Amino acid sequence: MTLKRKSLLYWPLLTILALADCTSKRYAVEWLQTPHVPHEVLGESVRFTLAYNTGAAFSTSLGPYSRFIFGLLSVAVLVILFDLYRKAPVGDRLQVVGLAIVSAGALGNLIDRIRWSRGVVDFIDIGTSNWRFWTFNVADACVTVGAILLGLALVRADREVRVSKPRDVR
Repeated sequence: MTLKRKSLLYWPLLTILALADCTSKRYAVEWLQTPHVPHEVLGESVRFTLAYNTGAAFSTSLGPYSRFIFGLLSVAVLVILFDLYRKAPVGDRLQVVGLAIVSAGALGNLIDRIRWSRGVVDFIDIGTSNWRFWTFNVADACVTVGAILLGLALVRADREVRVSKPRDVR
């Protein structure tokens, strides 16, 4: 994979996923309108329930400055992710894809923090009966999936380093 191919993998994936996140949130706000009212998609297992998260993951809050602080943290994370992308080996597709997906999620939620004063729009509500997972959005799913891919890329890179090093026999 050349440098051009690396960028042709990273930038379109980041753009498509960030746009999908922003578009899905826009439709959630327009169609669901009233927060905390579930709308069944696949029975009670998958529902769309509009919620606004003024904090970070799992509604972590830093008080009245949450929006500003988490916005700045998102910018810092995006700078770090971009630097990791630039330094990623040209041939490591898994790492490039993982970085693109995590970056798309971070960007999508940053755009939300800027766009909506009520907080980040969450609407995907999964669970059964009285057990529900946290309500999340496409950006959150991107961060999770991208982080898993990056973890796999790190494990693979570690394994390759171990295989290429001669064993110390004593």
